[in-house]
Amino acid sequence: MSTPTAPRRPRLSVRRLVRRWYGEGPLHLLLLAATFCLAGYAGVRLLDGDTLGVLLWFAGSAVLHDLVLLPVYAGADRALRAALGPRRDLVNFVRVPVFLSGLLLLIWFPLITRRTERRYVAASGTSPDLYLSNWLLITGALFALSAFWLLVRALRSRTAGRGRGRRSATKDRPSALH
Repeated sequence: MSTPTAPRRPRLSVRRLVRRWYGEGPLHLLLLAATFCLAGYAGVRLLDGDTLGVLLWFAGSAVLHDLVLLPVYAGADRALRAALGPRRDLVNFVRVPVFLSGLLLLIWFPLITRRTERRYVAASGTSPDLYLSNWLLITGALFALSAFWLLVRALRSRTAGRGRGRRSATKDRPSALH
């Protein structure tokens, strides 16, 4: 006669333990910790010189974003979704190029507006004249690429819809071989 055994509890691996405790896998936790270390290092390097200037810039940029930029781009996004009406799935074909173009404008803003022309020329030996035209060219290319991808997607869905229509029509017809 066999003796009843107690049910065995499943062994918890480190991955399952981390996922249960943290909610994501260990790789995500490692990358997040590395990001915080990098941000801490950058903060220490930045605060090594003009601490008050860096803190004022950080606070000012947070206030500018929350009080000015967030309502502007949230309103623009709401207007875009209202203009598209029932075709709201197209909103990302506008959002992505606008986001990337805005990010490039943010990065190149001092060079586009020529605020640092004298320092830039002294440091690099070149003129910042091309930054505005390059930014406009890249912005146009981003929108053209987005429009091309929308066209490809529309053509693929149209041909997939025709293929399904043909298959269902032939499926309903009796076969001549029977």
